[in-house]
Amino acid sequence: MNFLFRKTKLQKVKCHAEVPRWKRTLDVVFILLILPFVLPLAILIAVLIRTVSAGPILFRQERVGYLGRKFMCFKFRTMFVGVETTTHQGHLQHLMKSDAPMVKLDARGDSRIIPFGLLLRSSGLDELPQLINVLRGEMSMVGPRPCLAYECDNYLPWQRERFNTLPGLTGLWQVSGKNQTTFAEMMQLDISYARKKTLWLDLTIILKTIPAILGQVWYARKKKKTLPLESRAPRSYQSNL
Repeated sequence: MNFLFRKTKLQKVKCHAEVPRWKRTLDVVFILLILPFVLPLAILIAVLIRTVSAGPILFRQERVGYLGRKFMCFKFRTMFVGVETTTHQGHLQHLMKSDAPMVKLDARGDSRIIPFGLLLRSSGLDELPQLINVLRGEMSMVGPRPCLAYECDNYLPWQRERFNTLPGLTGLWQVSGKNQTTFAEMMQLDISYARKKTLWLDLTIILKTIPAILGQVWYARKKKKTLPLESRAPRSYQSNL
């Protein structure tokens, strides 16, 4: 009897963590619809990066995704090649342990960001190559932000429930305040989505993404203009959020 109970319980957990078929269908159909618009834009961004900065066009980084599986995440490179990246780890650990808003380090300015890099980052255009990850089934259009390995290592047990769904290009957190929320609030939003995801919720989040991005760009520009020059981040700062 105990064996049957444990088996039933495991089956429920596995079922709860399964990716619904409608999600994969939505991802593929959506990419096919936007591809004629996204492809020329991606080519333009690639040419821009190659023009203003020597080095690779794409930046690859290992991330943790569905059920804790690691995968190689793609982004457009927005920083000069060879810059230091370890400062972000300390910044993220501070955010995880505090009630501070999840403001990016580059919101204060970073001399290591290539020309036009801040615009690409604040608008989310640097994440367009992640459509490759979506086609490969490693990500979805909608889901929690794919986290870094050292971030995952510091998660509390309850926070790992966010891995019960595919990570996404946009998500409930991204359209609910994003960098104005705390780490704990982000986790609560991610887990809420993992539990309650539906086709209608995904469509709603996708529709809210453009207004959220525009607000994000406006906020980033306003924040940078209001900060005194001496308070902007030094060269040692790097953000991967």
